Amino acid sequence: MSRIIHTETPGKARHHYRRSIAEMLRRLGQKDRIDDEAKDQAALIVLCLQGMADTVDRTIRAWEKRDYWMKAERFRQQWTWLDPMADRLGALIYQERWSELPLLLAKLAPHFGDVTVKRMTRSADVWEGAYRRLMEG
Repeated sequence: MSRIIHTETPGKARHHYRRSIAEMLRRLGQKDRIDDEAKDQAALIVLCLQGMADTVDRTIRAWEKRDYWMKAERFRQQWTWLDPMADRLGALIYQERWSELPLLLAKLAPHFGDVTVKRMTRSADVWEGAYRRLMEG
């Protein structure tokens, strides 16, 4: 029996989520009103934040399994903002408080300031239907 090699590591997934969120922040910053596309993009940010939180948990569990307690704790502290931000943005969307969206996105943006977006690589397929998916589940 051979080893199973997982190519989709939590770090790679986290990088993908961070890049997607950075692009959505830029796209939403260019909008002058909240339309259906903006709702999908905001919902995609919530889904990506939730996915990132999952990758953080997986990384921490792996490090704790190896008794890297200090490393795991530092990593946990680095990402403490993630769950509260996902909850706040999700609540804003569920309650349709769209006037508060720009302020919350401005608070989120510094966490993604290190992600360079030279050109948009995410197609509309990525965010289409994200609002519906978020509302359903």
